[in-house]
Amino acid sequence: MSFFRRAPSLRAPFLRASQAIRSYVRSAPGTYLWLAALFVTTVAMHHMSPEFEDEFLRQRSTNIHELSRNPVRVLISSAFWIDGSSWLPYAVLYSLFHATAERWLGTWRWLAVAALAHVLATLISEGVLALAIHHGAAPRSSVNTLDVGVSYALAGVVAVLTYWVPKPWRYGYVLIVLAVYGTPLVTGRTFTDLGHFTSVLIGLACFPLTRDAVPTAPWALRRSRRS
Repeated sequence: MSFFRRAPSLRAPFLRASQAIRSYVRSAPGTYLWLAALFVTTVAMHHMSPEFEDEFLRQRSTNIHELSRNPVRVLISSAFWIDGSSWLPYAVLYSLFHATAERWLGTWRWLAVAALAHVLATLISEGVLALAIHHGAAPRSSVNTLDVGVSYALAGVVAVLTYWVPKPWRYGYVLIVLAVYGTPLVTGRTFTDLGHFTSVLIGLACFPLTRDAVPTAPWALRRSRRS
């Protein structure tokens, strides 16, 4: 009988945790709808043969060949596939960065930052690759390179969160972001490294979208109450 008396108290923490998770997901609907779509496409991809998967993703890739034929279609479709990666790390990164930015900026401004980073970084990096091919610095086969994924949008959102972090921690945060995305550009110098660093610069340039955003982080709220 004592077990049954304790059962409600044992269930209470789980109920509170479940309610907190549901509340957090509802506070960032765009993030978790996107993440759900990525889960579905990742499961679908794991049921493809390697040969079919490669061709399937290449047709949805933002490479030079596909951008010259169907730019709008591939810019949209490429944001819903992960190139052979596990879904779980993206669930963690989306919850840490995308959800935070969406709760802070609101769905439409968060989506604007993500879309600008994804589209502009893709066009700039592929444009640089096209110039490299034209001048013989990259092989002609690079026009069909595989380039899908959500990392450019993620990098842009990671960067715009610089303005969410209160001073003086903001300066350390932006230095870490620049180092994380800038080091591969210096050491690797691939077009995707350029795309990631360009996304960071685009995210930082989105400062006007953050001016009247109200921070939702507990530390920021505590600070505003004291002021």
